[in-house]
Amino acid sequence: MSTRSEELGLAQPVEEAAAAAAAAARHVPLSLRLLHHSGVLAGGLILLLVALMAILAPWLATSDPVAIDPANRNKRPGFERVIQDDQGREMRIVHYMGTDALGRDVYSRVVYGARISLLVGAAVAGLAVAIGLMIGLVAGYLRWLDAIVMRIMDGLMAIPGILLALALVALWGAGLSTVILAIVVPEIPRVVRLVRAVVLQVREEPYVEAAVAVGTRLPQLLWRHVLPNTVAPLIVQGTYIAASAILVEAILSFLGVGIPTDIPTWGNIMAEGRTLFRVFPHNILFPGIFLAVTVLAVNMLGDGLRDVLDPKLVRRI
Repeated sequence: MSTRSEELGLAQPVEEAAAAAAAAARHVPLSLRLLHHSGVLAGGLILLLVALMAILAPWLATSDPVAIDPANRNKRPGFERVIQDDQGREMRIVHYMGTDALGRDVYSRVVYGARISLLVGAAVAGLAVAIGLMIGLVAGYLRWLDAIVMRIMDGLMAIPGILLALALVALWGAGLSTVILAIVVPEIPRVVRLVRAVVLQVREEPYVEAAVAVGTRLPQLLWRHVLPNTVAPLIVQGTYIAASAILVEAILSFLGVGIPTDIPTWGNIMAEGRTLFRVFPHNILFPGIFLAVTVLAVNMLGDGLRDVLDPKLVRRI
Protein backbone atom coordinates (compact mmCIF):
# COMPACT_ATOMS: atom_id res chain seq x y z
CA MET A 1 0.00 0.00 0.00
CA SER A 2 2.77 2.39 0.85
CA THR A 3 4.52 1.73 -2.45
CA ARG A 4 1.31 2.39 -4.37
CA SER A 5 0.71 5.58 -2.45
CA GLU A 6 4.23 6.75 -3.13
CA GLU A 7 3.80 6.10 -6.86
CA LEU A 8 0.57 8.06 -6.90
CA GLY A 9 2.24 10.82 -4.93
CA LEU A 10 5.06 11.06 -7.44
CA ALA A 11 2.79 10.85 -10.47
CA GLN A 12 0.64 13.76 -9.38
CA PRO A 13 3.47 16.34 -9.26
CA VAL A 14 4.72 15.12 -12.65
CA GLU A 15 1.29 15.56 -14.21
CA GLU A 16 0.92 18.97 -12.60
CA ALA A 17 4.34 20.02 -13.88
CA ALA A 18 3.49 18.84 -17.40
CA ALA A 19 0.18 20.71 -17.32
CA ALA A 20 1.91 23.84 -16.05
CA ALA A 21 4.55 23.59 -18.79
CA ALA A 22 1.89 23.20 -21.46
CA ALA A 23 -0.04 26.17 -20.08
CA ALA A 24 3.11 28.28 -20.05
CA ALA A 25 3.92 27.26 -23.62
CA ARG A 26 0.48 28.39 -24.78
CA HIS A 27 1.19 31.89 -23.48
CA VAL A 28 4.42 32.15 -25.52
CA PRO A 29 3.84 34.47 -28.51
CA LEU A 30 3.15 32.67 -31.76
CA SER A 31 6.09 34.33 -33.49
CA LEU A 32 8.52 32.98 -30.87
CA ARG A 33 7.08 29.48 -31.12
CA LEU A 34 7.51 29.57 -34.89
CA LEU A 35 11.10 30.78 -34.59
CA HIS A 36 11.96 28.04 -32.11
CA HIS A 37 10.57 25.20 -34.23
CA SER A 38 13.25 23.56 -36.37
CA GLY A 39 10.80 22.31 -39.01
CA VAL A 40 9.30 25.76 -39.55
CA LEU A 41 12.74 27.35 -39.74
CA ALA A 42 14.25 24.78 -42.11
CA GLY A 43 11.21 24.51 -44.37
CA GLY A 44 10.63 28.25 -44.44
CA LEU A 45 14.28 28.99 -45.22
CA ILE A 46 14.38 26.53 -48.11
CA LEU A 47 11.13 27.88 -49.52
CA LEU A 48 12.43 31.42 -49.20
CA LEU A 49 15.55 30.51 -51.18
CA VAL A 50 13.47 28.80 -53.88
CA ALA A 51 11.14 31.81 -54.04
CA LEU A 52 14.10 34.18 -54.38
CA MET A 53 15.49 31.98 -57.12
CA ALA A 54 12.18 32.20 -58.97
CA ILE A 55 11.92 35.97 -58.54
CA LEU A 56 15.53 36.60 -59.57
CA ALA A 57 15.44 34.10 -62.44
CA PRO A 58 16.19 36.73 -65.16
CA TRP A 59 19.38 37.67 -63.32
CA LEU A 60 20.40 34.20 -62.10
CA ALA A 61 19.93 32.44 -65.44
CA THR A 62 23.01 32.34 -67.65
CA SER A 63 21.09 32.12 -70.94
CA ASP A 64 17.63 32.08 -72.49
CA PRO A 65 15.85 28.97 -71.12
CA VAL A 66 14.07 28.31 -74.44
CA ALA A 67 16.94 29.16 -76.80
CA ILE A 68 17.82 26.12 -78.95
CA ASP A 69 21.47 25.43 -79.81
CA PRO A 70 21.75 22.20 -81.88
CA ALA A 71 25.56 22.48 -82.00
CA ASN A 72 25.78 22.01 -78.20
CA ARG A 73 23.29 19.24 -77.50
CA ASN A 74 23.55 16.97 -74.46
CA LYS A 75 26.67 18.56 -73.00
CA ARG A 76 27.84 17.46 -69.55
CA PRO A 77 27.55 19.71 -66.48
CA GLY A 78 30.30 22.32 -66.40
CA PHE A 79 30.57 22.63 -70.18
CA GLU A 80 31.92 26.02 -71.28
CA ARG A 81 31.61 27.79 -74.61
CA VAL A 82 32.64 31.16 -75.98
CA ILE A 83 30.26 33.38 -77.94
CA GLN A 84 30.43 36.92 -79.33
CA ASP A 85 27.99 39.62 -78.34
CA ASP A 86 26.52 42.29 -80.63
CA GLN A 87 29.65 44.40 -80.28
CA GLY A 88 31.99 41.59 -81.22
CA ARG A 89 33.29 40.96 -77.70
CA GLU A 90 33.88 37.40 -76.57
CA MET A 91 31.76 36.06 -73.73
CA ARG A 92 32.26 32.81 -71.84
CA ILE A 93 29.11 30.90 -70.91
CA VAL A 94 29.22 28.05 -68.41
CA HIS A 95 26.47 25.44 -68.48
CA TYR A 96 26.52 24.48 -64.80
CA MET A 97 23.98 21.68 -65.28
CA GLY A 98 24.79 20.86 -68.89
CA THR A 99 22.45 21.10 -71.87
CA ASP A 100 19.50 19.00 -73.02
CA ALA A 101 18.76 17.25 -76.31
CA LEU A 102 17.98 20.57 -78.01
CA GLY A 103 21.02 22.39 -76.65
CA ARG A 104 19.07 24.42 -74.08
CA ASP A 105 20.77 25.30 -70.81
CA VAL A 106 19.42 22.99 -68.09
CA TYR A 107 20.44 25.35 -65.27
CA SER A 108 18.48 28.26 -66.75
CA ARG A 109 15.47 26.03 -67.36
CA VAL A 110 15.55 24.74 -63.77
CA VAL A 111 15.75 28.29 -62.41
CA TYR A 112 12.78 29.45 -64.49
CA GLY A 113 10.93 26.22 -63.73
CA ALA A 114 10.76 27.21 -60.06
CA ARG A 115 8.34 29.98 -61.05
CA ILE A 116 5.75 27.57 -62.43
CA SER A 117 6.06 25.10 -59.56
CA LEU A 118 5.62 27.75 -56.86
CA LEU A 119 2.83 29.45 -58.81
CA VAL A 120 0.92 26.20 -59.22
CA GLY A 121 1.41 25.26 -55.56
CA ALA A 122 0.27 28.64 -54.23
CA ALA A 123 -2.64 29.00 -56.67
CA VAL A 124 -3.98 25.50 -56.06
CA ALA A 125 -3.70 25.85 -52.28
CA GLY A 126 -5.41 29.25 -52.31
CA LEU A 127 -8.27 28.21 -54.58
CA ALA A 128 -8.86 24.85 -52.91
CA VAL A 129 -8.93 26.40 -49.43
CA ALA A 130 -11.20 29.28 -50.48
CA ILE A 131 -13.73 27.11 -52.32
CA GLY A 132 -13.62 24.28 -49.78
CA LEU A 133 -14.03 26.75 -46.91
CA MET A 134 -17.21 28.25 -48.33
CA ILE A 135 -18.75 24.85 -49.08
CA GLY A 136 -17.67 23.34 -45.77
CA LEU A 137 -19.02 26.22 -43.68
CA VAL A 138 -22.46 26.05 -45.23
CA ALA A 139 -22.64 22.25 -45.38
CA GLY A 140 -21.44 21.82 -41.81
CA TYR A 141 -23.91 24.29 -40.35
CA LEU A 142 -27.03 23.58 -42.42
CA ARG A 143 -28.04 20.03 -41.57
CA TRP A 144 -30.39 19.62 -44.53
CA LEU A 145 -27.63 20.51 -46.99
CA ASP A 146 -24.94 18.44 -45.30
CA ALA A 147 -25.96 15.04 -46.69
CA ILE A 148 -26.25 16.29 -50.28
CA VAL A 149 -22.91 18.09 -50.32
CA MET A 150 -20.99 15.30 -48.60
CA ARG A 151 -22.27 12.64 -51.00
CA ILE A 152 -20.96 14.76 -53.88
CA MET A 153 -17.63 15.17 -52.08
CA ASP A 154 -17.45 11.43 -51.41
CA GLY A 155 -18.01 10.79 -55.10
CA LEU A 156 -15.13 13.07 -56.05
CA MET A 157 -12.85 11.49 -53.45
CA ALA A 158 -13.65 8.03 -54.81
CA ILE A 159 -11.77 8.94 -58.00
CA PRO A 160 -7.95 8.98 -57.64
CA GLY A 161 -6.75 12.58 -57.79
CA ILE A 162 -4.20 12.09 -60.54
CA LEU A 163 -6.74 10.27 -62.76
CA LEU A 164 -9.31 13.02 -62.25
CA ALA A 165 -6.70 15.65 -63.08
CA LEU A 166 -5.70 13.73 -66.23
CA ALA A 167 -9.33 13.52 -67.33
CA LEU A 168 -9.93 17.23 -66.76
CA VAL A 169 -6.77 18.23 -68.64
CA ALA A 170 -7.76 15.95 -71.52
CA LEU A 171 -11.23 17.55 -71.53
CA TRP A 172 -10.15 21.20 -71.29
CA GLY A 173 -6.79 21.06 -73.07
CA ALA A 174 -3.25 21.60 -71.78
CA GLY A 175 -2.25 24.96 -70.32
CA LEU A 176 -1.27 26.61 -67.05
CA SER A 177 -4.78 27.66 -66.01
CA THR A 178 -6.17 24.26 -67.01
CA VAL A 179 -3.56 22.42 -64.95
CA ILE A 180 -4.29 24.60 -61.91
CA LEU A 181 -8.04 24.00 -62.14
CA ALA A 182 -7.54 20.28 -62.79
CA ILE A 183 -5.49 19.97 -59.61
CA VAL A 184 -7.84 22.15 -57.56
CA VAL A 185 -10.94 20.00 -58.17
CA PRO A 186 -9.62 16.82 -56.46
CA GLU A 187 -8.35 18.85 -53.49
CA ILE A 188 -11.65 20.60 -52.71
CA PRO A 189 -13.35 17.58 -51.04
CA ARG A 190 -10.48 17.23 -48.55
CA VAL A 191 -10.85 20.86 -47.49
CA VAL A 192 -14.63 20.54 -47.29
CA ARG A 193 -14.40 17.52 -44.98
CA LEU A 194 -11.90 19.30 -42.74
CA VAL A 195 -13.99 22.47 -42.44
CA ARG A 196 -17.18 20.49 -41.94
CA ALA A 197 -15.63 18.54 -39.06
CA VAL A 198 -14.62 21.78 -37.35
CA VAL A 199 -18.04 23.36 -37.91
CA LEU A 200 -19.87 20.32 -36.52
CA GLN A 201 -17.89 20.69 -33.33
CA VAL A 202 -18.09 24.48 -33.05
CA ARG A 203 -21.81 24.84 -33.70
CA GLU A 204 -22.57 22.97 -30.44
CA GLU A 205 -20.52 25.43 -28.36
CA PRO A 206 -22.48 27.62 -25.90
CA TYR A 207 -21.34 30.91 -27.45
CA VAL A 208 -22.68 29.82 -30.85
CA GLU A 209 -25.99 28.74 -29.34
CA ALA A 210 -26.16 32.09 -27.54
CA ALA A 211 -25.56 33.94 -30.80
CA VAL A 212 -28.38 31.97 -32.43
CA ALA A 213 -30.66 32.70 -29.50
CA VAL A 214 -30.22 36.47 -29.86
CA GLY A 215 -31.08 36.29 -33.56
CA THR A 216 -27.67 36.60 -35.21
CA ARG A 217 -27.97 36.21 -38.97
CA LEU A 218 -26.33 33.19 -40.58
CA PRO A 219 -23.63 35.06 -42.58
CA GLN A 220 -22.59 37.04 -39.51
CA LEU A 221 -22.69 33.92 -37.35
CA LEU A 222 -20.41 31.99 -39.69
CA TRP A 223 -18.05 34.93 -40.14
CA ARG A 224 -17.65 35.97 -36.49
CA HIS A 225 -18.04 32.73 -34.53
CA VAL A 226 -17.32 29.75 -36.79
CA LEU A 227 -14.75 30.92 -39.35
CA PRO A 228 -12.00 31.87 -36.83
CA ASN A 229 -11.88 28.27 -35.58
CA THR A 230 -11.03 26.96 -39.07
CA VAL A 231 -8.03 29.23 -39.70
CA ALA A 232 -5.34 27.15 -37.97
CA PRO A 233 -6.22 23.75 -39.51
CA LEU A 234 -6.71 25.36 -42.92
CA ILE A 235 -3.22 26.91 -42.84
CA VAL A 236 -1.72 23.49 -42.19
CA GLN A 237 -3.91 21.81 -44.80
CA GLY A 238 -2.97 24.50 -47.32
CA THR A 239 0.72 23.63 -47.05
CA TYR A 240 0.02 19.96 -47.74
CA ILE A 241 -2.15 20.89 -50.71
CA ALA A 242 0.65 23.08 -52.09
CA ALA A 243 3.16 20.23 -51.81
CA SER A 244 0.76 17.81 -53.49
CA ALA A 245 0.01 20.32 -56.26
CA ILE A 246 3.70 20.78 -57.07
CA LEU A 247 4.09 17.01 -57.40
CA VAL A 248 0.93 16.54 -59.48
CA GLU A 249 1.95 19.34 -61.85
CA ALA A 250 5.32 17.65 -62.32
CA ILE A 251 3.59 14.31 -62.97
CA LEU A 252 1.21 15.83 -65.52
CA SER A 253 4.06 17.63 -67.28
CA PHE A 254 6.17 14.47 -67.19
CA LEU A 255 3.32 12.58 -68.86
CA GLY A 256 3.09 15.27 -71.53
CA VAL A 257 -0.41 16.51 -70.63
CA GLY A 258 0.53 19.42 -68.39
CA ILE A 259 2.30 22.71 -69.09
CA PRO A 260 3.40 23.10 -72.75
CA THR A 261 7.08 22.40 -73.38
CA ASP A 262 7.77 26.00 -74.42
CA ILE A 263 7.28 26.95 -70.74
CA PRO A 264 10.04 25.37 -68.63
CA THR A 265 8.83 23.41 -65.62
CA TRP A 266 10.61 20.80 -63.57
CA GLY A 267 8.18 18.18 -64.83
CA ASN A 268 8.60 18.73 -68.57
CA ILE A 269 12.38 19.16 -68.18
CA MET A 270 12.51 15.64 -66.77
CA ALA A 271 10.03 14.41 -69.38
CA GLU A 272 12.24 15.59 -72.23
CA GLY A 273 15.32 14.00 -70.68
CA ARG A 274 13.87 10.60 -69.85
CA THR A 275 14.69 8.99 -73.23
CA LEU A 276 18.43 9.55 -72.71
CA PHE A 277 18.46 9.16 -68.95
CA ARG A 278 21.06 6.38 -68.84
CA VAL A 279 23.50 8.31 -71.01
CA PHE A 280 22.78 11.86 -69.84
CA PRO A 281 21.20 11.59 -66.37
CA HIS A 282 21.73 15.29 -65.59
CA ASN A 283 18.60 16.20 -67.56
CA ILE A 284 16.48 14.46 -64.91
CA LEU A 285 18.76 14.53 -61.88
CA PHE A 286 18.95 18.30 -61.32
CA PRO A 287 15.26 19.21 -61.76
CA GLY A 288 14.37 16.11 -59.73
CA ILE A 289 16.55 17.29 -56.84
CA PHE A 290 14.96 20.75 -56.84
CA LEU A 291 11.48 19.21 -56.98
CA ALA A 292 12.17 16.82 -54.10
CA VAL A 293 13.78 19.48 -51.91
CA THR A 294 10.92 21.95 -52.50
CA VAL A 295 8.21 19.40 -51.69
CA LEU A 296 10.15 18.30 -48.61
CA ALA A 297 10.43 21.92 -47.45
CA VAL A 298 6.69 22.50 -47.85
CA ASN A 299 5.90 19.34 -45.88
CA MET A 300 8.36 20.30 -43.14
CA LEU A 301 6.71 23.72 -42.92
CA GLY A 302 3.28 22.09 -42.71
CA ASP A 303 4.33 19.69 -39.95
CA GLY A 304 5.89 22.56 -38.03
CA LEU A 305 2.79 24.73 -38.33
CA ARG A 306 0.67 21.82 -37.13
CA ASP A 307 2.85 21.43 -34.04
CA VAL A 308 2.78 25.16 -33.30
CA LEU A 309 -0.91 25.82 -33.96
CA ASP A 310 -2.35 22.66 -32.39
CA PRO A 311 -2.76 23.19 -28.60
CA LYS A 312 -2.56 19.42 -28.02
CA LEU A 313 0.97 19.32 -29.48
CA VAL A 314 2.27 22.55 -27.94
CA ARG A 315 4.19 20.73 -25.22
CA ARG A 316 6.41 19.12 -27.89
CA ILE A 317 7.84 22.49 -28.96
